[in-house]
Amino acid sequence: MVTKITRGIKISVDTHFKGTYYKENKLHYAFEYLISIENQSSELVQLNSRHWVILDSLNDDEIVKGEGVIGKKPVLKPGDIHNYTSGCLLTSPYGAMYGYYRMINLNSAKKFNVIIPTFKLSAPFALN
Repeated sequence: MVTKITRGIKISVDTHFKGTYYKENKLHYAFEYLISIENQSSELVQLNSRHWVILDSLNDDEIVKGEGVIGKKPVLKPGDIHNYTSGCLLTSPYGAMYGYYRMINLNSAKKFNVIIPTFKLSAPFALN
């Protein structure tokens, strides 16, 4: 598990290899990531959007941007935790992801980025 705290918002990420799949007649490696967003600040905040960089050892980097996370824009009071699970497909057994969440302080209306730490994606059979 990797963890990073930005402006009192703690992001923790855990990953799991889920198997191989064929998509468009090409082998893909499926990974699941579990994200925990904890508001350790004294402010009321809302997650508005996400920006991901997906690194695949056999492809160009992929940028993914979008509103919220899995269709939600969670509001976190001090002490609240929002957990969600998502995933990605790579064309190789090695990769990584990193990025940031765009958040807003609902008390001051100021927007800020919260860093998502780099986390590795690797199939266990490919580690040797």
